[in-house]
Formats: sequence, C-alpha cells, structure tokens
Amino acid sequence: MKSMPADVNPFGALMVTYLVAAIISAVIFVFSLGPSNISVGLSKINWTSVVLALAIVGLEVGYVFVYRAGWAVSTASVVANIGLACVLLVVGYFLYRENVSMQQILGIFVCMFGLILINL
Repeated sequence: MKSMPADVNPFGALMVTYLVAAIISAVIFVFSLGPSNISVGLSKINWTSVVLALAIVGLEVGYVFVYRAGWAVSTASVVANIGLACVLLVVGYFLYRENVSMQQILGIFVCMFGLILINL
C-alpha cells in the first residue's frame, strides 16, 4: 500500500485488490466443496461476512490514508494492530460476554503507553 501511487483513488485500488481476492477465494471455495455443494456452502454464511468486509475495507483504506500522510510502514502497522486489539477486547466483552482479566486491562494500558511513546 505504501507503494500505491498518490494519484490513484484508494477505493478504486481496493476494489481491484478485492476483486482479485474474490476470484481467488471463489476458485478455492469451489474446489474445496465441489461444484455440487456450492449452494449448501453459501447458505451457511450469515451477516458476519458483511460486517467483516466493512471492517477490512475500513482498515485497508485507513492504511492508505496514513501512508499518504507520511507515516512509516512500521509505525502505522503497530498503531493499527494495537488499536484493533483494544477495540476487539471491548467488542468481545460487550457483544460476546467474554471475560476480561486484569492482565488484559493492564495490557491495554501498556499498549496506550506504547502509542504515546511512538508518537513522541
């Protein structure tokens, strides 16, 4: 993504990227299930695939924007992964009633401190 030309529309580039990924995934999907089981495999998919797609596009376009803003590859990746981990911890707690330990809460604070150090 860092090598993407500055004058390319990021959503157009992501569209091509995900079309290629969709074609590859479709081929693997058909070969893994067999052509006669495609409808059975597709019938088991629910809303989570759509939400995951929205999250992935949000993350990817976020990478494009931070790289265009001049961030280093290593810094952008660390910030995005820390942010994602913290958000997923909160989502897991509120939506899925997962237990959050004191160690995880401490980990969030350590991550936040790390973000402060990165941005100094």
